[in-house]
Amino acid sequence: MTATRPMPEEKGILEFLKICSSVYSDDAVSQSIEAQRAQYDALCARFSPPLPDGLTFADSRIRDVPTRRYRPAKITTPSLLLYLHGGGFVVGSLESHHAICAELADFAGAELVAVDYRLAPEHRWPAQTDDCFAVLEALAAGGNPIVLIGDSAGGNLAAGLALQARDKGIAGIEAQVLIYPALGGDLTTGSYIEMADAPGLTTADVAYYREVLQAPAGDPVAGALAARDVRGLPPSYITGAAFDPLRDDARHYAARLAQAGIEVWFREEPHMVHAWLRARHMSEGAKQGFRAVCEAVRRFAAG
Repeated sequence: MTATRPMPEEKGILEFLKICSSVYSDDAVSQSIEAQRAQYDALCARFSPPLPDGLTFADSRIRDVPTRRYRPAKITTPSLLLYLHGGGFVVGSLESHHAICAELADFAGAELVAVDYRLAPEHRWPAQTDDCFAVLEALAAGGNPIVLIGDSAGGNLAAGLALQARDKGIAGIEAQVLIYPALGGDLTTGSYIEMADAPGLTTADVAYYREVLQAPAGDPVAGALAARDVRGLPPSYITGAAFDPLRDDARHYAARLAQAGIEVWFREEPHMVHAWLRARHMSEGAKQGFRAVCEAVRRFAAG
């Protein structure tokens, strides 16, 4: 840690970061893929509370893509939530975001489908978006409205799916919810410089994940900020974190959508770092941020 490293002051998030550092090393991306995944799985398990009462889930394959479907005790809408997990396209699984998906489904009163898309480096771009699009297409064919949700790398995938759905004429996408999304911003400007050494995720980490994924620069599905035209996209909720190199990706994309006349709700968590979703049960700021995400999802799912 450098003397100038930007750090939040909220006690809850500082305790969260302390726990994270004890499980997931700061130099994780310099280690083997196997070591990264093992550490990430251990980290996720550390922040996995019991599931909501009455909620059930089952694993299945949709067009040969592994998925997990959550069904809350009380369903109040026919809308489906499609969740795409974060992890830099390198780590993460159905298990890593299990509790997050369960709590979202329960709060919204909606069934949620989580996608276990293929990871890099074993599978380079566009394997990830191909898997997610296959699931989206299959679910859309069923006629239920869909709310796209993703955090970090999953936010990248969700934004790309919204653009693909628009361009390919897939109806029924009610909204997109992007949580500290990675949208292909310029690594030499703005928050990528100001928050280059932020806790939880650094600009060097972002560069590493991009190199591993090998997605083409300038492709809007790979990075939605490259989209020439965002008209026709669904209503959106976008949230970023102040202490995150990805902060400006969220800011800039929300501004672009608003300028194009898209209904967009933007919220930036002033005391939060990347991956603050996991701190939702120990940080007041993360708790409030997660509540806002849940309320947005429920509002969109209600139609």
